[in-house]
Amino acid sequence: MAAVDYEAEYNNRARVPEYADIFARWAGEAELYRADMLKAGRAELGLSYGDTPRQYFDLFLAEPGKSAPLAIFVHGGYWRSLDPSMFSHMARGLNAHGVAVAVVGYDLCPTIGIADIIEQLRRACAFLWQRYGQRLFIYGHSAGAHLAAAMLATDWPSLYPKAPADLVPAGYGISGIFDLTTLLKVSANQDLHLDEDQARKVSPVFWPLAPGLTFDAVVGGLESSEFKRQSQIIVKAWQNAARTRYEEVAANNHFTVIDALAQPQSVMVARIAELARQIKS
Repeated sequence: MAAVDYEAEYNNRARVPEYADIFARWAGEAELYRADMLKAGRAELGLSYGDTPRQYFDLFLAEPGKSAPLAIFVHGGYWRSLDPSMFSHMARGLNAHGVAVAVVGYDLCPTIGIADIIEQLRRACAFLWQRYGQRLFIYGHSAGAHLAAAMLATDWPSLYPKAPADLVPAGYGISGIFDLTTLLKVSANQDLHLDEDQARKVSPVFWPLAPGLTFDAVVGGLESSEFKRQSQIIVKAWQNAARTRYEEVAANNHFTVIDALAQPQSVMVARIAELARQIKS
């Protein structure tokens, strides 16, 4: 059996040479969506949940006058790049289905470590719960999918005694990495600064999961074998405790796979809207 070229398997920008054009398109669509939602009085931008500039979220509201479920979208970028402002339009699909969406930011590696980023996302979830009094649906892409899984598997009462144990009862991870020990073999670890012990500690695949939760792991059909394996292993690891589901989205690479989030009529949005609506505050 040939050895796995982990660098090639995990380097999505090399696998998708047109990534810069995709990023530029996202940024343009996100700017237009923010402008439209501000004009409609349905956006609250730059809401701080922590003590650094990147610890903020942009909130995009569902139609006024309705009691809306609340979801969090977490962007990717290998925990070391990109910005929430590139992803505002990823709220469009859920907004059209009556779900409010907070697009959340966080500090990046190597300024802080992945364990610190996990703690920041927990703080964001707790902030949203305390402010709005609602349990949360979470969805994310790439590094954001890892962070979404981490929120699902968090022991909330141990951190916030008044919080419900199932503060985040359902999640949807797109093209995530859930076993970070594999990243010890790739150059990205120069910024992540993981060793074997740290990588295991921040890998949700090794965490216990409370029963009764729901997690979908989805990946593009054109993605690498390793990215498909990562989604498969989290589903297998959690299937005895949670309702889990694995899906490949045909004809999509690591980046185009999330374009469906901005399309209210997409199959992906229909699924995540269904999951979000099942959560009762």
